Amino acid sequence: MSLRNPYGDFEITDPQAMRALAHPVRLAALSWLQRHGPATATQLSEHVGASPSVTSWHLRHLANFGLVIDGPPPTGTDKRQRWWRAAARGFRLEMPDTPEGTEAARLLSGQMLTQAVATAQHWQRDIEPTLDAEWARVGGVSNTGVLITADEATAIQQAMEQVLAPYVRRTGDDAAPDGAQLVRFLRFSLPEATE
Repeated sequence: MSLRNPYGDFEITDPQAMRALAHPVRLAALSWLQRHGPATATQLSEHVGASPSVTSWHLRHLANFGLVIDGPPPTGTDKRQRWWRAAARGFRLEMPDTPEGTEAARLLSGQMLTQAVATAQHWQRDIEPTLDAEWARVGGVSNTGVLITADEATAIQQAMEQVLAPYVRRTGDDAAPDGAQLVRFLRFSLPEATE
């Protein structure tokens, strides 16, 4: 895995790591840690739909691939508890060239798509109605089709990442200006089948 992209995300190319992360509990645990920061398996269990012992097992499995690491316990907490944190703020996968790798990437991307759709549905149902008008106006969905080459699609994706990268890589609450809050950009690039 590497951190060579503008976001500092892990680039997952190993089919075994893709298969490991394709499990819904593991993907949910990693996503929660990336969004909220360090937690124990017990704290995570209520958010990922598994018991603390099962959640702990899944976290150890993710640690085998370097996706989660031991996190220092917050000040004033029981130092006997094992705290976990995400190794990077995000991850991305690269479609491997082998049949095994392609199958693993499809499993993981399918699970990521399922999670993204659930996130969008939760936002529309539970979050959007509670937003003030300023934030409600910047949210939403678009569906734009463009006629482009594969090279142009790659260039568009890279340009979008360059625009977002300075905001993604902010560290600490003091790095963001007053009034900033988390906004999740879900991006699907779905080339259509040729006829």
